[in-house]
Amino acid sequence: MERRGLDAYGYFEREGSLGQVRGEFREVVAAARERTAEAYGRRLHSAYLYGSVPRGTARPGRSDLGLLLVLHHAPSDDDRDTAEVLARGLDEDFEQIDGVAVLLHDKDAVLSEEERFDLGWFLACLCTPLLGADLAEHLPRYRPDSLLARETNGDLAALLPEWRRRLREASAPEEYRRLSRLFARRLVRTGFTLVMPRWGGWTGDLTESAEVFGAYYPQRAAQMRAAAAVALDPVEDPAVPGGYVEDLGPWLADEYTARHGTKTRRRPPAAPHASPDAPPDASSPSSR
Repeated sequence: MERRGLDAYGYFEREGSLGQVRGEFREVVAAARERTAEAYGRRLHSAYLYGSVPRGTARPGRSDLGLLLVLHHAPSDDDRDTAEVLARGLDEDFEQIDGVAVLLHDKDAVLSEEERFDLGWFLACLCTPLLGADLAEHLPRYRPDSLLARETNGDLAALLPEWRRRLREASAPEEYRRLSRLFARRLVRTGFTLVMPRWGGWTGDLTESAEVFGAYYPQRAAQMRAAAAVALDPVEDPAVPGGYVEDLGPWLADEYTARHGTKTRRRPPAAPHASPDAPPDASSPSSR
């Protein structure tokens, strides 16, 4: 029987590992480890990789690098500035990657009850330890159920007004390219988690995610396949992200709410916990 990212008991198996990092990206990972340790010192509890690099599916010059940094205390403005400098430096120094996203959180937030099925799940199941003690040891096992679907991506409706604002304010081709990738990724992830409990498994592959979604919603299958392609190869055409915020996004948000409900409200953070190059909803790790 196909296990679909789960162990024999139906729990998530951790996605990715340092052993799966392709040769082209090993020096990037080594630099990220060294620079993170130097930048944060004793403030850092642990650091993790996420995304295509630790999954072994990254494409040189086209994939970005994802870092989750967990501090002992709530991030300060200086900590966020440091994350921005770290991300920009890695992106500029290594042509193998196309952008760096840094998610910045503190230990208490990761282990909190309200983040148990979002940030906690993300760290325990989708992140690869890079530095420090692995917080996954303090988190539960997870199954691909409706509760997890709700708490990871049940906030799409609330995000759409901000997406529209970001799109209205964009003007340069590079801005449209960045937004097309960010919106497409989130929509594909959300489309997959919409059907995840019925499918009974997990995949981090965007193309496969779109195919799984399409099997349950054939009337939207072509749109989701196209979004997966844009997530991997972003475009500069403003009509593409425009279609996401006016058609696919609102439909998906309504369908998601009807099936899984709305994500539990969080206490608003003092400031964003991600670098400016991360997604506009980067405080939600499921966007990655």
